[in-house]
Amino acid sequence: MPDQDISDYLAYLLASAHRRMHLGLAQSVATEGVSEEQWRILQVLSDEQGRSMGELAAQVLMNHPALTKSIDRLVGRKLVQRAADAMDSRKVRVYVSDLGLEMVGRLKKSVDAHHGAVEGAMGPRKVEQLKRLLKNFIQESAAV
Repeated sequence: MPDQDISDYLAYLLASAHRRMHLGLAQSVATEGVSEEQWRILQVLSDEQGRSMGELAAQVLMNHPALTKSIDRLVGRKLVQRAADAMDSRKVRVYVSDLGLEMVGRLKKSVDAHHGAVEGAMGPRKVEQLKRLLKNFIQESAAV
């Protein structure tokens, strides 16, 4: 018989929080027919700097096969495009298209509303505390 309830584990609490946040965010972006992961891709690319697949995978927290499938879908919808790297034509970079930028603008309203609802429920001070704690956890746990 376990001597510790699963909800006492940090891993469980983080997974549970992620699940709740993911569900709300997925509903926010579903109106545009994109997944949360695809929103993250579009959001990162919206600075119009372009990214290699490796850089993009690290930034959007996706493994390469899943990222490739998502990029293929976004290319099919003309929201992003692939182009040869200017410095090394053997490498491919991914860029947001004008259509993708328009979608990012629309998605921003929905995503901001979702985050506003979370902040409304928790309060801005607690949200900032949580962000700080999570950023510290991410930095400090990298060494573990």
